[in-house]
Amino acid sequence: MGNEGLADYLSPRVPGSRGQLRIYLGCAAGVGKTFAMLNEGHRRRERGTDVVVAFVETHGRPHTAEQIGDLEIVPRTELAYRSTSFEEMDLDAVLDRHPDVALVDEFAHTNVPGSRNEKRWQDVNELLDAGIDVISNVNIQHLESLNDVVEKITGVPQRETVPDAVVRAADQVELVDMTPEALRRRMAHGNIYKAEKIDAALTNYFRIGNLSALRELALLWLADKVDEGLQRYREAHDIRTTWEARERVVVALTGGPEGDTLIRRAARIAARSAGGDLLAVHVSTSDGLTAASPGTLANQRRLTESLGGTYHQVVGDNVPEALLTFARAENATQLVLGVSRRSWLSSLLTGPGVSARTMRASGDIDVHMVTHSYVGRGRGLPSAQRGGLPRGRKLAGYVLAVGLTPLMTLILANLRGHLNLTSNVLVFLVGVVAVALVGGFLPALIAAVAGSVLLNYYFTPPVHKFTINDPNNALALIIFVAVGLSVSKVVDTAARRNRQAARAGAESELLATTAGSVLRGERALSAVLDRVREAFGMDSVTLLEQREPDQPVTGNGAAHVVAGDGQAGGRLPRTGPGGRWTAVGVSGDLPCLRPDQADVEIPISDTLVLALRGRTLPATDRRVLGAFAAYAAAALEQGRLTAAAEAARPIAEADRMRTALLAAVSHDLRTPLASAKAAVTSLRSNDIEWDAEDHDELLATADESLDKLSRLVDNLLDMSRLQAGALALFPRPADLSEIVARSLDDLGPAARAVKVDIPDDLPEVAVDPGILERVIANLTANALRYSPAGSPPTLTGSSLHDRVELRIIDRGPGIPTEHRHQMFVPFQRLGDTDNTTGVGLGLALSRGLTEAMGGSLEPDETPGGGLTMTLSLPAAPGPAGAPADGHESESYLGTGDMS
Repeated sequence: MGNEGLADYLSPRVPGSRGQLRIYLGCAAGVGKTFAMLNEGHRRRERGTDVVVAFVETHGRPHTAEQIGDLEIVPRTELAYRSTSFEEMDLDAVLDRHPDVALVDEFAHTNVPGSRNEKRWQDVNELLDAGIDVISNVNIQHLESLNDVVEKITGVPQRETVPDAVVRAADQVELVDMTPEALRRRMAHGNIYKAEKIDAALTNYFRIGNLSALRELALLWLADKVDEGLQRYREAHDIRTTWEARERVVVALTGGPEGDTLIRRAARIAARSAGGDLLAVHVSTSDGLTAASPGTLANQRRLTESLGGTYHQVVGDNVPEALLTFARAENATQLVLGVSRRSWLSSLLTGPGVSARTMRASGDIDVHMVTHSYVGRGRGLPSAQRGGLPRGRKLAGYVLAVGLTPLMTLILANLRGHLNLTSNVLVFLVGVVAVALVGGFLPALIAAVAGSVLLNYYFTPPVHKFTINDPNNALALIIFVAVGLSVSKVVDTAARRNRQAARAGAESELLATTAGSVLRGERALSAVLDRVREAFGMDSVTLLEQREPDQPVTGNGAAHVVAGDGQAGGRLPRTGPGGRWTAVGVSGDLPCLRPDQADVEIPISDTLVLALRGRTLPATDRRVLGAFAAYAAAALEQGRLTAAAEAARPIAEADRMRTALLAAVSHDLRTPLASAKAAVTSLRSNDIEWDAEDHDELLATADESLDKLSRLVDNLLDMSRLQAGALALFPRPADLSEIVARSLDDLGPAARAVKVDIPDDLPEVAVDPGILERVIANLTANALRYSPAGSPPTLTGSSLHDRVELRIIDRGPGIPTEHRHQMFVPFQRLGDTDNTTGVGLGLALSRGLTEAMGGSLEPDETPGGGLTMTLSLPAAPGPAGAPADGHESESYLGTGDMS
């Protein structure tokens, strides 16, 4: 699957140019997805819509076949693969028919090799591009992101998967739901599987626990998709109020020791409702009002993530406003705050704290005030380190400047006979310094000018006049003003420097948090863009790259590509001489498709631009954005280097295999070639007359040598294909006893002594018969080689739940437990020092081929001595004798697309 196909699904749709996709989502086979799809087809046809059945797999269910009714069916196409004919959807026929609506079953289905597309969802994409509406279905276990989760629940790996983004991009996703009990009753009534398969299904895949877990996965996945649509609707309609569709609990962290208590309390609140989200947020202020400890915040971040929550960090000068802005952007329903650590005296002098102001402005968000053991113990930093002067202090400074100077004049006038001019100047100087400490430079300037005027008029001879007789008095007033202004300037500069230092500290903390997210294993580029969007309160952040029209799309995930006219879609016109803009990283909705669509544009290089949408930013924020932009570019390059390294790894492994191959096969290739050549040369020689017996013996020698050479080359080629992931396998139901019989025939007379005990009622296996035949032949030949005379190997078969097991038992020397892991290493022959028995590929190839068919090969000790190789294979999903039609039928094994 290429990025181009996925990008077509994710690209913004041009109205009227692309069909609509509707998907029915189910948790397991038999819930009624195909039935619902057909029912919708009938409903639309009754309204006059042109509807055809492009492909529907009934799996032998009569009710499903009846539901097709008189709907028009597009004939299927037949494809030949390995001498067998298979049926697939005829994509060209559907395109030529061009109906309004096409019904396409099994969205995650893998097409037969030789088809135009590898996956059926890619066929659906072509129908959508042609303007045809498509109705399809898929089970929750086939979604790529849930593959490992489903395997843990059911124990069955899912080979047919579809990218989540493809399903999320559907116009409608409708859940076909059914309780586990009802589904099991439907199974027991024979509405899903044949009678002989019902008991096995009910006791394995269709257990109550399995079905309940799969149902919950389907419900939660669909709830997330619905939530994404709700968020887009709220943003499109500029809805800022909280809609309590799901409980989202935001806990505010200061970096203090009480954070652990708040996080655990918030986690308990979120856990009270199913699907509740926990979000921890720390506001780094640029005025230095927080006393955050980086180490404590790191510990609290780990605690939040261990409880299933997410950690966020934003920068804001107004802590309550920044906190509530984040909460409303996340559609939070509840906010958890800690009771202030400030003492009662500090609260009395400085007014209400962050918690109180947040509560007053919270609106429809519920606020929880949580007590803790650190209440009233202070914030841990002296007030002198609290940095710059907020608006309240500046206002207080002006009030003090206006009120203090008249008050000092009144007091000193009453003490005129006790104090001289020098004392009066010093008293006014103290007042100016006090105003400077409270309000900064400008209030102190007003106090100094007013003080000099009042000193001149009331206390400098001649009093009550603005003239000065004594030059010393004039000098004293000048020095007073100079000292007052100097002290005010020093105080104001210190405050500004402190604010700048606090801002730099907040920015450093934000960058450190982002670096920590990347180092903890988060996707580097996504982590950087998410932090930028959260920290600066933007609607979206997009990393745009300019490419030439023929330059391939590389990087992490699917890219959004935009042409010069701003239209996004499949065909990409040029943007001009510079090429086209491609979004190589996006955070948030409504990404920028070109730099000129951004509110803030940060150039990184000639071809990279960081585009932000939401609001304009001041120059101070642009400076730190430059660092983030460089970090995003480095993360993009790191992702591409990682991808390149991953792509080079198979090549390096192939080189290692080739090196080992050349070192191992020199003798093994020469020996049969030399024997065959010697035999043929002898037969062609005219110097010797060979009798009939010698003639036949030479022919047999040549034939045996060439057979050995052919087997060796076949093994080497298959091992190379396995290593490169290029070995094509297509399993179908097959009789294990027939495959065993053919395998023993391939081994010749030596295999006649092998004992075979395979029950007649053993279920069929879902394998590639030709490949399994070679595996059994390899294992049996190995057992014959090491079995002592008079104790031939034994092959026994049995079934266990959804698996069929074949055991190859020998009474040879066996293999010590500590060496068993080495026996499957290519070019390894344990206890075998000569090269006459092969290059050591047999067991490695056997295990690789078995695992490629969904089976396993494990060694065990034979009771009484020897080695037992247990070959575990998946049982065929259909009843014995069912025709192989090329489609992976549904089953309780989960190997096909359960409809």
